[in-house]
Amino acid sequence: MPLTPPVHRAAPPPRALCSLARARAGLAAAVALLFAGCAAPASHTSVEAKTPTALALAGPSVQLAPDWWHAIGDPQLDRLVADALAGNPSLDVAAARVRQAQAALERQDAERRPSIDADAQVQGTRLSGNYTIPPPYAGTVRALGTAQAGLSWNLDLFGRQKAAIEVAAAQTRAAGYDVAAARLMLAGAVVQNYVEVARAERRAAIAARTIKAREGSLSLVQARERSQLASRIDVTAAGTLLAQARLALVQAQAARVLATNALAALAGRGSDYAATIGATQLATDTALPVPTAIPADLLARRADIAAAQARIAAAGAERQVARRAFYPNINLSALVGLQAIGFGNFVDLDSGTAGGGAAFHLPLFDSGRRRADLAGATAALDVATAQYNDAVVTAARQVADAIAQVRATDTARLSQSQVTAGFAETNRLNTIRVASGLNSRLDLVDNDVRLLDAELADASLSIDALAARAQLATALGGGFDPVQDAAR
Repeated sequence: MPLTPPVHRAAPPPRALCSLARARAGLAAAVALLFAGCAAPASHTSVEAKTPTALALAGPSVQLAPDWWHAIGDPQLDRLVADALAGNPSLDVAAARVRQAQAALERQDAERRPSIDADAQVQGTRLSGNYTIPPPYAGTVRALGTAQAGLSWNLDLFGRQKAAIEVAAAQTRAAGYDVAAARLMLAGAVVQNYVEVARAERRAAIAARTIKAREGSLSLVQARERSQLASRIDVTAAGTLLAQARLALVQAQAARVLATNALAALAGRGSDYAATIGATQLATDTALPVPTAIPADLLARRADIAAAQARIAAAGAERQVARRAFYPNINLSALVGLQAIGFGNFVDLDSGTAGGGAAFHLPLFDSGRRRADLAGATAALDVATAQYNDAVVTAARQVADAIAQVRATDTARLSQSQVTAGFAETNRLNTIRVASGLNSRLDLVDNDVRLLDAELADASLSIDALAARAQLATALGGGFDPVQDAAR
């Protein structure tokens, strides 16, 4: 058997070697350029979130019921708050924003799943007789039909879509916390306006009682004048005191109308709703808690702060979306369908068409657009953090102010009760002296004016004490529980 001699291949000429080297160098440069495009530039935040320690929050936790206003003990107030929570338009806006955020979340979540669509088209067309269409179709009018189904799937290998989903999820949480914060603010507004109704009622009761007493005094002075036992000055003084009391009554009645109209607006109702608001039955010495210091867990008990935290998370995820834009985007696609000239050919197997593959996309040069997007997203994260810091500082101040207001009001009530008692005793002694003929009726004017003012102030301070406690309950978060709220 003859042996086949070995084949000796000639070495490539020097020019071929140079071409091969250039090709390899070009491929290496292309790969290097590809991965250089994947490298996101460094970006650093410049704002840090404040901590409870930085705000000197160290007091014991304060537990409030979600329906904390029930502790005030007025069934009518409970009804008004329930009506407001059910009918206030601002809550409808907040709830609609939650649904809007949920829809955006569902939209982003759907982006990471495969999508399938179908298209079909039939069009009458005259085919060119001088082009690529062969006889017998060339130069004739035919029906061109296409029908195909396509599949597209973004693999999201570098997590850009996942980060977009995290953005939408955080924004949904923030919108939900906004609803909780709006409900608390609404309930607090109802309580504050309701205590103004109570204030007006108490001032009106004092004024009415004073009017009755001063009408009797005026009648007595007028009778004494007719008997020449009193002068016209005494009559004028008694009339002045009566006018003062009547003015106080008119002012109190007007204040009640304004407060009930505000309650009707908070309930999302018309002015006729105010007529359904009867006499108040407030327990001014309510059992609402008053902490001695700002609670350490305050930041976890405020819905507005929880919303601000969620917006920091959303901004952080948005920053990741901008960072992931520097990485390649890979999509899988496939299609299957029919293409034919003439309706009858649609049933022919040769009319079938199919295809599939992968698409790779990476912008290599965009004049700095992605870099600017990342810088903007980083700045947006700083904005969200700064807004959170502003919210926590405001919350700490609100609680501190409310605690101070409660203490100041309680102290003022003790002092004001002593002032009122002093004027009342002076008025009693002056009345005895006038009845004994030792003093003129004119001597009672100054003390009587001060006594009415003191009684009105005393009534207002008792309402102020309740209003301050309600304000404190709102500042403490009104029973907001982030764990239960997240579970809903």
